[in-house]
Amino acid sequence: MKHDVKAPSVGESITEVSILKWHKQSGQQVRTGDLLLEIETDKATVEIVAEATGALTILKPAGERIPVGERIASIDDSVTGTAGASQTTATTPAPSAAASAHVAAAPASAGPQGAETALSPAVRKAVTEQGLDASKIPGTGKDGRVTKGDVIQYASGAGAVSAGQPSVAQGAPVAPVMPAAARGPAPAVTPAPARPGERRVTMSMLRSRIAERLVQAQHTAAILTTFNEADMSAINAIRAKNKEAFKARHGVSLGFMSFFTKASIAALKAIPEVNASIDGRDVVYHDYYDIGVAVGTDRGLVVPVLRDADKLGFAEIEKSLAALALKARDGKLSIADMSGGTFTISNGGVYGSLLSTPILNMPQSGILGMHKIQERPVAVNGKVEIRPMMYLALSYDHRLIDGKGAVTFLVTLKDHLENPEKLGLDF
Repeated sequence: MKHDVKAPSVGESITEVSILKWHKQSGQQVRTGDLLLEIETDKATVEIVAEATGALTILKPAGERIPVGERIASIDDSVTGTAGASQTTATTPAPSAAASAHVAAAPASAGPQGAETALSPAVRKAVTEQGLDASKIPGTGKDGRVTKGDVIQYASGAGAVSAGQPSVAQGAPVAPVMPAAARGPAPAVTPAPARPGERRVTMSMLRSRIAERLVQAQHTAAILTTFNEADMSAINAIRAKNKEAFKARHGVSLGFMSFFTKASIAALKAIPEVNASIDGRDVVYHDYYDIGVAVGTDRGLVVPVLRDADKLGFAEIEKSLAALALKARDGKLSIADMSGGTFTISNGGVYGSLLSTPILNMPQSGILGMHKIQERPVAVNGKVEIRPMMYLALSYDHRLIDGKGAVTFLVTLKDHLENPEKLGLDF
C-alpha cells in the first residue's frame, strides 16, 4: 500500500511551501518517525517525518514551490527500499534504465507534454491562462526551466491567445486575432546572455517574504527616524561586576539585550502609541509587551517574539533570547515563535553598524535600532571625557506617532539605560 506524503498546512495564510532539503533519497527504506525533508514557508522552516515504513519515492525535488496539500512523495510499505538510492527529481516514480536512456536522448522541449512536466504550478497556470505552447517558450531558469517571467515576456511578443485556441475563461469574450501573415513574424524572444561570473539563484521563500514586507512597509507607513545617544558606562560597569556570578547562577551571560528590552518596555509604557498599531481607521493599543528581536541567520533576517517581556526578569529574558536565537540559527523557529509582536529591537551593532535607519516590521508602529558601542569624547560637567557611547535610532509610523512622542520615547529609553537601577536589577 502506498502512503502519500503531502505538503502540510502550516498556517492559515500560507498556501504555498518550498522544499528546502531532502534528508532521504528516492528508493531508500524509511521508517515511521524518520526525518524525510524540511520545507520552507515565508516565515519558518518545518520538518516532515515519515508516517509509515517502506520504500520512499520522491515526487518533488528540493527547491520546488508547491501548493499546500499537494503530493511530494509516497511511501510503499509493500516494497523494501535500498539504504542509499540516488535521489530522483522527477515528478513521477523513477523510470527503468531503458526508459531513462530514452529520456536522456530526447531534447528538453520535445513537445508540450514534456515541457509541461517541468513546469511549476504557478508557471503551468500562467501558460494555460495565456493559451501558450510551453515547448516554444525559452526558459531562463535553473537548468533551462521556464519561469513565470519567461511566460509573461513570451506572451507579450507572441500574443496572449494563439490563433485557433479558445480562451481559458469559459464564456469570456475573445478579442479577434489578426492572422499571422498580416501580423508579420513575432519577434524572437531569447534570454539575456549571462556575463562571465554571474549566477542566477531563485530567492528563498523567506527572502521573498522579507523583500515583500519591507516594500509593503515603505509603501504603507509614513516612516520617519529620530536619533539620540546613550552613555553605556553604567551598564558596562554593572555587567563587568556581575557577569561571572550571573552566569554561574543562571547558566547564561548577562548581555545588553535584557537591559534594552526592559528599558524599551519602560519607554513603551510612557508612550503607549509606540506599542500600538493601525488597523484601517482604528488604532489598536496593546496593553501587553511582546517584543520582537531581530536575529540574522544564513537564510535571512527573522524576528522571533519574546512574549510578555514585561513580566520577565533579567535572567528569564537572557535565557529566552538565547533559546530563540539558537532555534533561529538552526532553522527550528515555528510560526508561533514569530507571530504577533508589538515592538521590535534590531541590534546592528553586533555587525559593527554605527548608525542606521531601521524599517518597520509591519503592522508595528515602532522599531528600535541599537548600534556599536564606541568610545567618543563627550562633554561631562563642562569637561571633555572619553565615554562608551551608542547611537539609538527609533523608526516610527508618523501616521500614528508625532515627533514629540518619538523624541520622548528615546529620551525615556536613554534615561533608563544611563540609570539602570531604574530597571529593577534582580540579579
